[in-house]
Order: sequence, then C-alpha cells, then structure tokens
Amino acid sequence: MDGGKGLSAAPGSFGQAGGTAAPEIVVDVGGKVRDPGVHRLPAGSRVEDALKAAGGVRPGTKTGGLNRARFLVDGEQLVIGGPAPAGAAVPAAPAGTGTAAGPTTPVSLSTATVDQLDILPGVGPVLAQHIVDYRTRNGGFRSVDELREVNGIGDRRFADLRDLVRP
Repeated sequence: MDGGKGLSAAPGSFGQAGGTAAPEIVVDVGGKVRDPGVHRLPAGSRVEDALKAAGGVRPGTKTGGLNRARFLVDGEQLVIGGPAPAGAAVPAAPAGTGTAAGPTTPVSLSTATVDQLDILPGVGPVLAQHIVDYRTRNGGFRSVDELREVNGIGDRRFADLRDLVRP
C-alpha cells in the first residue's frame, strides 16, 4: 500500500517550490473513501482531486449524485456515500415562478449551481453565472461579504441577498 500519494498535492505541483507557490486549500474527506481525513490540495482543486487524495471511493459506493467536477473551497467537508449536508442542495424553483420568494435555507455560494443561484431574488442566469465565475477564479467564497465583489452585485442587491446565502 503506497501511502505517499494520497495525502497531498502531487510532488512539484504546488507548495514547496518557492515563496510564490499557489495557495493551498484544506478539505476534510470522509465517508466511504479508502483514506478519510484532512487533505491539503492546491487552490482550484475539484471534488475528483479530493477523491484521489483520499485514495478513491470504497467498492460498491454509489457516487451518481456526486459532482466530481465541482470546485472545492478551503475548509470544506466532503462526505462520500452519506447523506448530503443540510443546505448543500437547494431544490430549483418550478419554471415560470417569480423570484419574490427566496430559498427556505441559505444557499451555499461555494457549492450552488447556476440553477440554484438563479432562484435567489434579483439573480437571473447571467448573474448566477457571474457568481460561479467569481467562485472559480478565487477558489470559493470565504465570507458572504465577498459577494459584493461579483460583477453585477451592488449595495442594494447585496442587502437583498446577504441573509439568503452562506459562504
């Protein structure tokens, strides 16, 4: 069993090269993986990278609902093969409904899809994509206040959204 590969980024990719190394994120991978625990990955890593760092999923584990291409955020916990954490997935609003009513639980800026962000009041598909683009460029959201930096979100829209979202 080779324990050297699954614990961190590939040698020479990030972290040790010099003073200008890209930042790392730390994720807690648990559930039905071969090497559960806290893993350090390069910023911009995806769920697939975390699965590799955790030695892969155990045989027989169902991962059909897992988005392996989703970007990870520092401090995130992934539970593989278990129930989704509360608020991780917000059901999409039926087509044709207005945006007057927001979601019943705060939407995660770090994990929500464009469709999930689209149900927020004042957020359409274009602004939802701007939020996802910002998240991708910056390695996620560390606070709700970062939402102010997204193209298209001014003070008024931020005031409408701040209680409906979480980092």
